[in-house]
Amino acid sequence: MNRVCLAVLTLALLSGGAAAQAFSPGAPASKDKNAVQTRNLVGQVLDQQDAPITEAIVYLKNTKTLTIKSFITQKDGAYRFHGLSPEIDYEIYAAYHGQKSSTKTLSSFDTRQNVTMNLRIEGK
Repeated sequence: MNRVCLAVLTLALLSGGAAAQAFSPGAPASKDKNAVQTRNLVGQVLDQQDAPITEAIVYLKNTKTLTIKSFITQKDGAYRFHGLSPEIDYEIYAAYHGQKSSTKTLSSFDTRQNVTMNLRIEGK
């Protein structure tokens, strides 16, 4: 019986020592867990012929707070939204001269830090 108790006590001490070492104040913490993570969404607004559309308005809707940010595309049809929360879903679409692209979703399950979504505005 003493051998069994000794074996259990030794195992408990070894596993406790490993746990203490893993959580000791001197152990380096993971930088990923301490840093505030954000993600970026970029892309282009294109017409039916894949030509970039300048001055289209891109709308980004936060599905949690329902706030909407907008971006007016540049000469190359590019838009960008930086510093987005990875824990929130976003809906995005573009509008130009009364026409609208389909709405796309940037999901919180998408773990990429940099996401590219091109939006297409179909002619009437």
